[in-house]
Amino acid sequence: MIVARVVQNSAVQNVFRRLSLSNGDLHNFHATASVIPNKLLDQERKTTAKPRVRSMSLGRQVDNSLVRTMSNEASTSTVHSVKTNRLALEKSPYLLQHATNPVDWYPWGQEAFDRAKKENKLIFLSVGYSTCHWCHVMEKESFENEEVAKIMNQHFVNIKVDREERPDVDKLYMAFVQASVGGGGWPMSVFLTPILEPLAGGTYFPPDDKYGRPGFKSVLKSIAEQWRTKQTVIANSGRYSLEVLRKVSQREISSKQGINVPGDEVWKKCLLQLSHSYEDDFGGFSAQPKFPQPSNFNFLFHMYARDMDSEQGFRCLQMCLHTLRKMAYGGIHDHVNCGFARYSVDDRWHVPHFEKMLYDQGQLAVSYADAYVVTKDEFFADVLRDILLYVSRDLGHSLGGFYGAEDADSYPFEGAPHKLEGAFCVWEYDEICNLLGDDKTKDVSHRDLFIHHYNVKEGGNVNPAQDPHHELKKKNVLVCFGSFEDTSTKFGVDIPTVKEILQKCHEVLYAERQKRPKPHVDTKIVTSWNGLMISGYAKAGFVLKDQEYINKAILAATFIKKFLYSEEEKTLLRCCYRGEEGKIVQTANPVNGFLDDYAFLIRGLLDLYEASLDADWLCWAEVLQEQQDRLFWDSKGSGYFTSPENDTSILIRGKEDQDGAEPCGNSVSVQNLIRLAAYLDRPDLRAKAGRTLTVFADRLKSIPVALPEMTSALLFYHHSPTQVFIAGEAEDNNTQALLDVVRSRFIPGRILAVTDGPGGRAGLLYRRHESLSRLRPVHGKPAAYVCRNFACSLPVTEPEELANSLDGSSQKKDFPGTSDDE
Repeated sequence: MIVARVVQNSAVQNVFRRLSLSNGDLHNFHATASVIPNKLLDQERKTTAKPRVRSMSLGRQVDNSLVRTMSNEASTSTVHSVKTNRLALEKSPYLLQHATNPVDWYPWGQEAFDRAKKENKLIFLSVGYSTCHWCHVMEKESFENEEVAKIMNQHFVNIKVDREERPDVDKLYMAFVQASVGGGGWPMSVFLTPILEPLAGGTYFPPDDKYGRPGFKSVLKSIAEQWRTKQTVIANSGRYSLEVLRKVSQREISSKQGINVPGDEVWKKCLLQLSHSYEDDFGGFSAQPKFPQPSNFNFLFHMYARDMDSEQGFRCLQMCLHTLRKMAYGGIHDHVNCGFARYSVDDRWHVPHFEKMLYDQGQLAVSYADAYVVTKDEFFADVLRDILLYVSRDLGHSLGGFYGAEDADSYPFEGAPHKLEGAFCVWEYDEICNLLGDDKTKDVSHRDLFIHHYNVKEGGNVNPAQDPHHELKKKNVLVCFGSFEDTSTKFGVDIPTVKEILQKCHEVLYAERQKRPKPHVDTKIVTSWNGLMISGYAKAGFVLKDQEYINKAILAATFIKKFLYSEEEKTLLRCCYRGEEGKIVQTANPVNGFLDDYAFLIRGLLDLYEASLDADWLCWAEVLQEQQDRLFWDSKGSGYFTSPENDTSILIRGKEDQDGAEPCGNSVSVQNLIRLAAYLDRPDLRAKAGRTLTVFADRLKSIPVALPEMTSALLFYHHSPTQVFIAGEAEDNNTQALLDVVRSRFIPGRILAVTDGPGGRAGLLYRRHESLSRLRPVHGKPAAYVCRNFACSLPVTEPEELANSLDGSSQKKDFPGTSDDE
């Protein structure tokens, strides 16, 4: 959604501007190098669920009784012996967390809208998600407070939205909040007119007046009074806000039907901007807080692959590998339970925001797989396996889908009155000493080596500046500021021994952590995030030659097809939920899929095809692409809208134009279209990719760093992806030997297909792609054809010959039928 560059001048918004913590508390984001645009910073603000606030004390930590009362399985039944509101009938874990609030909550829907119109009341919209730390805080302080609830119920129709269920609602009103307040985050709090026009908004608000700021109760009363006495003025303000957002959205994304794709100035500028924002000591592309930003890795790896031997190529590779290493050694990486946290609050990847998101795991799996292929360094393969172990074990449903997130907050011990951020993950010095005891390997103390390697301190290793609420006092977040090599030298043992000792220690600490109260898991299964995870497992299975990982991807894709896809309508749903006893359940009014759900799943299916060589996945990808075009394509201006057009509650259909915590749907779609065009001999899809790039041309030319994923797609568009076609039976050992050569080389955006005749697994390709149907084995032996820029090499049958061809040393010749001229 376009972020409007306007400031709302209404009296209502002025109250919020004075009150909202989102300005002062998020200034640390502006420490990022000036090359990063405000809009990109906004996206990173949005992904934080608010960082730890430094400007003022926020009082008590969350004691979310509903999380204890209702299981992580997001039970569909109401809570017995506890008074509930309408949210008890929902399936979203986030909405269920608020089901026992005294607030008269409604879910987003016509019932709430009709009541607001009938009673002429403003709508208070609260948007968050179940693993959001500051959402928990505001719930405890305000939404569980009878006095606050009484004011809300008397003067407003109150709507609670899970942003992961309804990203369209979140993006629309987040655009307003960012424009009017100057920043955004969750919980997001917005006041709307009865016809859903935004009046005022902010993020977290403390309940009472403090430090010269009016509290939430004062804001509620003030806005209610202004609506009662100045309704016409305020209603006009809402219409004005909406109109400005609409005009800015239309202006910033130009309406173009032709193809006029920008050139190499875009990726040169993107590289320059990323280089300027890169932090050399610990990697990453900002000061504190630091986010993984996998889209940056995708672009930089791509740039490296284009020019491996140049200084520029080396710089691209160095930025990726150094950052990925520092992240893996850092506290953002859970060394005991595996997986990665959402971000680091400091600039050293040390103290994380302990929440773990599925979309980060899926994207980082791809990044570490790429790093392994480039370097052949087992360090990166081990981190890749670590991520996938965490997802399978802690976020996996038995039928194949993956849950959305794991909370940052948990109870420090059974029966504790309050949850604390990171309680499940951190350690005291004496605790580690007692657990690891006196065990030794080759006369090296496990305890001493572990304490040194992970920077464990007797008084804790967390800087008080990173712990304003003293949750981590005397606690240690495991972090390595050195390396395996440094620890090896320090203790005089080889690296394998260091890793063996650390692994034994990890096992001891893992067993101990399982005795602690576990963090809440959001058991919502989101289609788009599962698509990212399918890519992660498929790519890992391919590069590591591990069928188990490929099978995980197949199982996840099968899950989506069974529970989140209508075979009759050929459409996707946004999400489903784990109910009682692990059963998959759906809401009474399921949410239809959004652009990201289609685009990310299509990418996952294309990656799964290349890993499994089963063309059924490619066939489904084509069906989904056609539906995506029908539901989201802008027939007047080109490019894809974020949401379908049939939802009248969404007042502006926006086009996402930024790669943030997740890549935007348009960026991924361009790559999907180029890949499908090559697989299925469909120049119309390539032309659609060109029109999409044209629509975003101005954005790409001015701030390409906001769209690194799309800039990478632009490279694919101008420099046709390398195509490797192998004619032969997939199970043939000679075919597998040729595939091993492809597996060992880093070729971003590579198109890989095995054609085994009209009756084989690749029958679809054989029938659909005229050029592929003409490829044949040579003298009965599987043969590989390498094509670049619409010209193909002579067929080769030996792995060494294929290696030479992929490395660019083979003779080229024209290959008819591969051109996709518009």
